[in-house]
Parts: sequence; C-alpha cells; structure tokens
Amino acid sequence: MTVKDIESAYQNILSIAERTPLQYSPFLSDRFDAQIYLKREDLQITRSYKLRGAYNKISKLAPDQIAQGIVCASAGNHAQGVAYVCHKLRIKGTIFMPNPTPRQKINKVKRFGKSEIDIVLTGDTYDDAYAAALNYQSEHGAVLIPPFDDPDIISGQGTVGLEILLDAAHTIDYVVAPIGGGGLCAGVGTYISAQSPKTKLIGVEPQGAAAMKTSITQGKLKALKEIDVFVDGAAVKTVGQLSFAICQEVLSDIILVDEGHVCSTILELYNEEAIVAEPAGVMSISALDHLTEQIRGKTVVCILSGGNNDITRMEEIKERSLLYKGLKHYFIIRFPQRSGALRDFLNNVLSADEDISHFEYTKKHNRDRGPALVGLELKRREDYESLIRRMDEHDIDYETLNDNQRLFELLV
Repeated sequence: MTVKDIESAYQNILSIAERTPLQYSPFLSDRFDAQIYLKREDLQITRSYKLRGAYNKISKLAPDQIAQGIVCASAGNHAQGVAYVCHKLRIKGTIFMPNPTPRQKINKVKRFGKSEIDIVLTGDTYDDAYAAALNYQSEHGAVLIPPFDDPDIISGQGTVGLEILLDAAHTIDYVVAPIGGGGLCAGVGTYISAQSPKTKLIGVEPQGAAAMKTSITQGKLKALKEIDVFVDGAAVKTVGQLSFAICQEVLSDIILVDEGHVCSTILELYNEEAIVAEPAGVMSISALDHLTEQIRGKTVVCILSGGNNDITRMEEIKERSLLYKGLKHYFIIRFPQRSGALRDFLNNVLSADEDISHFEYTKKHNRDRGPALVGLELKRREDYESLIRRMDEHDIDYETLNDNQRLFELLV
C-alpha cells in the first residue's frame, strides 16, 4: 500500500464520489479547548465513505469478471456503496446482510441498487453474512468485493485522508477515525503517515467489539467469540489481515468507547449541531472525552464516517444513553400486597426530581408481596445514592437490575 495507490484511487473516484467538507465545529472546539474539525463523510452520496473503496475496486474488474457478477457481505454501508456502483455500471450483484441490520439500511441498499442487486439476509453478525458470501462465490463464480481487506478497497478509503490534507488550513495534530474491519484506518493511516508524519492517527472501536485492539495487543490476528452488534457499522469479530498489518504500523493508539457513550454522542450531535449520524459514525467524536488533556490547544480531525441511522432506533439510543449517564435505573421492587403500598412508595421514597418511566406489575394471589419491574429516571447522576438511602430507610424490598446483565436483558 503506497501513497501513489491512494492518489491513483482518488483520480479514479472523482467521477462518482463527493469531495466531502472538512467542517469546523465551534461547539466541540469550545468544549475541548481545541480546534476540532469534522470530516463529513455522512454527506457522501451514500451517506458513508464506503462508496470510495467499492467503486475503486469494482471499476477495475475485467469484462469476464463482470460477466460473472459480484457478491459482497455488509452490515449496511458497504452494501450501499456496492449497490450504488452496481446500478451505475449496470453490473449484477448479490449482497448478503446480517438479519439485525437496521431496516433503513436495507431499504437504502434496495433503492441504490434497484434491479441490479439481490439482497439476502442471513445470520446474526457481519461475519455470518461474510461466510455466506464466500459460499455463494464458490458456488456461482461471482467476484467477491470485500468491505475492508483488499488493496483497492483500502486505497479507496485512503482518499478520505488525502482530502483531509488537501482541505486543512493548518497542521493537523490528530486524526481520529473509527475502526470496523480496519480498512478506513489502514488507508487514511497510510496516506497521513507518509504526507504528514507528525500527525497522530487514533483508532476507535466499540467496547463490545474490540477486534483490532485485541489483535494488536496480542500481536496476531485474533477472532472474538462474542460481540455487541449495536454499533452495526463497526461490529466485526475479525478485522482484515491486510488492514491489521497496516494498522499495526500507522496507529498511535486505539480507544474503546462504550456503546452508551456513543448513543449520548448521537443525541448531543443532533441537538447541538443538527447532524444526524449513525453509531459507528460518531465513535471518533465520543473518543474525544478520552483525549481531553492530549488534544487541548491542538488541531484535531474527527472522521464522521456515516449518517445512515434508522429513526426507529432512537428510543433504544435514548435508553442506552440514559443508562450510560446513570440517569435511568431499573429495579425489581416487591411491594406488600395491601392497599396504599404504591402510594406510600411515591410519597415517602420518590423525590420531585425522580420519575417512574416504566412499571410492570401483576397481582399475585395468596402472597403477601408482589414483585414489580420499576424503571426510574433521575435528573442528576448523583441523586442515585440518596434514592437508595431512602429505599433502605423505608425498608423497601428491592433488587437492582442495571448491574445484573442477564436479568436486565431478560426483563427489560
């Protein structure tokens, strides 16, 4: 992988991809006492940088390869890029996507690809979909278009770094980029390290899918057994072999961000900047909270990698954000089965700043106590200790759920 490869890819994609803006963020700059810029890949044609690599790869296929059709696996953004290119170049494509992929992304893949693509939903993770795509390739002879582990794909994604340096008015101290399979960091890192060697590249992964961090820590490619698929654009069990080798050389550090933190960033970015971003897209911004001291007074570019967020997920995003901030707590409360027990709880235990946001109760016959699932929303994180103290003082029979993951997932 060389700078020339990326420069060649840039000339190749000029006819199809947008040169997205490098946008100064007054809100983030004030908050972190730094010069923060956002590379707005959420404004790309397919609302993600993935179009760059997909076109750079597919446009180089020979006529006999095109005749066989193409196949890919993706949790959404790579699929949209491939679908868009298939329609533009009139190439038949089959796209495998994991079942939990947000409906909004599936619909956009259909819209971009139109009659040129077929979508197959399979498995629970990207890795399951990728295995299915490999089987399809073997059976039908189609050309596999990988989402990250390919020189042409990585070169295409590296054009994001090229544009950052073209548009930057000042020397950049840090570039912060999300990691899924590692193609973006590998491409951007290759270009930035060669053209701006003093710039540090920070990679960001979700806490529940730290495949690159695990692999680099252990010094070899490592597959995770289980992952949290919430940050669907960055949740992979295994990063690419080529991207892993490159990231080992070009990354200064990898930061892990909690999925709840990501949700808080999505809401904050929408409220403060009117930007609609997807979970993977805002990971670079979430990482700034881990870099507060390092970036003070510095110039930082956060790659906002995608904006394909499904509006139906907003309730879950809000819920995860409140849980992360310590503003929402769930309990099993065993109320005495007598008239006035709930009223006593409301009057004696809850303060004016505490709301019941969830309540499930079924009267149990021939029992002296009836369990209820209660969700309480607080105004301030520090109010939790006083709430617990009042519950203890009034002999409330309760069990906390937030720190009991298995029971939480079963009941909430």
